[in-house]
Amino acid sequence: MSKEFEIVREFEVDASPEQVWEAVTAETGGWMWPMEAPEPREGGKGPFGSTVTAWDPPHRYVNRVENVEDIAEQSANQLDYTIEPREGGKRAWVRYVHSGILVEDWDNQYDAADKHTDFYLHTLREYLTRFAGRPVAFATFEDGPEASKAADAFTAVGRALGLADDTAEGAKVRARGPAGRAFDAVVDYRNPYFIGLRTDTALIRFFGRNHWGYPVGISVHDFAPDADGKANETAWRGWLDGVFSA
Repeated sequence: MSKEFEIVREFEVDASPEQVWEAVTAETGGWMWPMEAPEPREGGKGPFGSTVTAWDPPHRYVNRVENVEDIAEQSANQLDYTIEPREGGKRAWVRYVHSGILVEDWDNQYDAADKHTDFYLHTLREYLTRFAGRPVAFATFEDGPEASKAADAFTAVGRALGLADDTAEGAKVRARGPAGRAFDAVVDYRNPYFIGLRTDTALIRFFGRNHWGYPVGISVHDFAPDADGKANETAWRGWLDGVFSA
C-alpha cells in the first residue's frame, strides 16, 4: 500500500550559508555521492530526473521527482533544504526535509531512510568543517558479498577494521584496511547501523544495510592530492570480500 513519508532534521554547523549551499547543490561527492548539478532556476532540471521547485541561493533549494527511476519501493521523492545565517553568517542553521511516497515495505524502507538521514547529515557536517571546497575522489559500492546480508555482518565489519565492539565515537584508532594496511583514524560516527572513520585526508563510511535486507556497503571520500577513486573502490571491495570469504 502506498503511503507518504516525511523525515525532518534541523542543525547548526560551523560553515557559512554559502558553503552549505555549495555542498548541497554542487559538492555532493564530498559527503554523499556525486550528483548532476541542478539547473540554477525554479523549474530547472535537477539530479536523477527531478525538477527544481525552489531556487533561492543561498537560502532555499527544493527538488522533486515523480515516478522515481530504478527504485521500485518509491513513487515520489522530494528534498528540501532551508539555510539561514547565524552569528553574522559565520555559522549556518539548516532545515532538511525528505518526503515522498513509499509504495511497498513501508516500515522497513522508512526506517532505513530515517537512519541513513542522520549518517549522511553527520557526514555533511564533517565535510563542511574539515574538507569544504577541496577536490574529492569518490568511490562507493553497495553490492557487498551475499554473506554480508547476515544479521551479524556489520559486527564482523567492525572487528575486521580492528575496532572493539565497544569502541565509541571520538576514539582514535589504528584501523586495518585493504591488504592489511594500518592507518590512523578517528571514529567520527558509530552505531549498530553505520561506522564513520575520519583520517587527515578522507572520510570512509561503512553502511550496515544488512539490517534492512541488503548487503553491506562502503563509500570513500578521499581529499588527498593524489587520490584515486577507482583504486580506492577496488581496494575496499577486496577488503570487504575478504571479510566474508571464510
